[in-house]
Amino acid sequence: MTIKTAKLSDPAVRAFVTAVNASDRDSFRRLLTEDATMADDGSDRNLDDWIDREIFSSNGHLDVDNESNGGRSLLAHYRNDTWGEMVTRWDFTVEDDGRISRFETGEA
Repeated sequence: MTIKTAKLSDPAVRAFVTAVNASDRDSFRRLLTEDATMADDGSDRNLDDWIDREIFSSNGHLDVDNESNGGRSLLAHYRNDTWGEMVTRWDFTVEDDGRISRFETGEA
């Protein structure tokens, strides 16, 4: 059973999932610090290239199954036009100003 996005505990993570599912690149970028970083399957990636390829140009979508760590760790079904659907984990570092400075994802 998935968790409705509006019920996600952490406001920054909730806004992240909302932006991904709405294909709202501008809102997504505003959620991130200027020096934000990310990793996919344990390897750091170029943030701008990755979000374009894996989220916005391929219709990325997250359905959250479980959250932990105060809502900053997710287990979710992620799908896009490139890879189809897979079970993924997402971990977020959220700064005091409420913006995300790092996220890590990969197959669960």
